[in-house]
Amino acid sequence: MTETRIPLVSVVIPTYNHARYLGRALQSVLDQTYTNWEAIVIDNHSTDNTDDVMASFADSRINLLKIHNNGVIAASRNVGIRAAKAEWIAFLDSDDWWTLDKLQVCFDCINDKVDLVYHDLKIVSDQPKLFGRKINKSRQVKPPVFMDLLLKGNAINNSSVVVRKSLVQLIGDINENVEMIASEDYNTWLRIAQLTEQFVYLPRSLGYYLTHTQSLSQKDMFVSDRCAVSEFVPNLSTQQKLKLEANFRYTKGRFNYLAGNYVGAKEDLWFTLRNGNVFTRIKSVMMLISRCLKTSL
Repeated sequence: MTETRIPLVSVVIPTYNHARYLGRALQSVLDQTYTNWEAIVIDNHSTDNTDDVMASFADSRINLLKIHNNGVIAASRNVGIRAAKAEWIAFLDSDDWWTLDKLQVCFDCINDKVDLVYHDLKIVSDQPKLFGRKINKSRQVKPPVFMDLLLKGNAINNSSVVVRKSLVQLIGDINENVEMIASEDYNTWLRIAQLTEQFVYLPRSLGYYLTHTQSLSQKDMFVSDRCAVSEFVPNLSTQQKLKLEANFRYTKGRFNYLAGNYVGAKEDLWFTLRNGNVFTRIKSVMMLISRCLKTSL
């Protein structure tokens, strides 16, 4: 009788009409030097050729589930988490992909004192860009991790995370509030940080983050980020609330600036310049100066 090997990590991949990207994401999992994994693809009943892409991967470690998530990607991720057989969960969006050593590098640093691992991702765009960030760079969150994440902003890229499944279960899975779409991962890290300080940042790019016209990175995160932190705000001091507000205003100002709405961006960037942390103040100054230079030309 053949013994069934229990995977150590379950890779949760939600998808919807991303057949053109999904194959690359799955291939990056298949190419991992670390092999004790299972991949769970949760398809929101795609209308493209997603089923054909899935059929092309004849590997028993890859499983396909179907769900009607009503536009809430957290619902798909939760289905994958509940189906996962492994002790660890790795998140991978279907339009992102990993370097071949991603899982090995993560598990090389995991021990009893590690509950969540994350890393940088290289940014790739399907549109030619002369300027813009090349790396979605993170930072090591410091104790108290909860307050670091809350007051300094989300430092954790979803497709970089490897986390203990038991912790996700303890917080009651990922929040499926429709107003939190695109920021539900931030809310998840905050709630996990209330349970553990053991977050480990690997300062390496172990994957690729794709930006395109349909990606959530093109969305104004102002409203969803507010929703993600709303349950924690009542316990903050007046000064902490002001700092948090500056983070929101920076997010809104940056979105409007990149969209070419400089009038809408100006007020929020000035607010951030007066009240934000060092990083957001510097970025706000750069955008305000850049706008002045463009106006003078």
